[in-house]
Amino acid sequence: MSHPKHQNQVRIIGGTHRGRKITFAVSDGLRPTPDSVREKLFNWLGQDMTGQTVLDLFAGSGALGFEAASRGAGKIVMIEADRQTAQNLNRHREQFGWDGTVFVCCRTAAAFLNNTAQTFDTVFLDPPFAWQEWPVLFVALKGRLKTDARVYIEAARLPELPEWLTVLREGRAGQSRHLLARVSAGLPN
Repeated sequence: MSHPKHQNQVRIIGGTHRGRKITFAVSDGLRPTPDSVREKLFNWLGQDMTGQTVLDLFAGSGALGFEAASRGAGKIVMIEADRQTAQNLNRHREQFGWDGTVFVCCRTAAAFLNNTAQTFDTVFLDPPFAWQEWPVLFVALKGRLKTDARVYIEAARLPELPEWLTVLREGRAGQSRHLLARVSAGLPN
């Protein structure tokens, strides 16, 4: 069964790969960020992400991570727990020619964060709507953020943020709420 609005595909809306299609299989909880929300997000972030290190922690369709790659991000790490969905992300990564830029890892968000020393400039957090492990995620994420890193959150109900994140922008689209936050100065480790 395909989703009537996007028919299991979305387009990259900006950058070098603007207009390229991302297709994906039906998967429980997989709902790509709509074009209008991605456009707003990348207006908030700035259209040029040249050289940034980006983490797409619940990659799903890959719309957010591939959008960052199209806009010049230097390294994008996409984490996806579902094996078939991760394989699809790898197919698109190869198809778009991002072998040395986009890295796909089939793991849970917690497993990745607890086993990496990498740090990131921008993090996308768009888990399935039923997912509720925010407090544990924020603890694991804290040590993976660079100074002044930005964190985008999309959820049915926004979580309570830790004191080290400051909201920059907020919005709503349909049943989804979203915000962009920045790591406060003096992030404790």
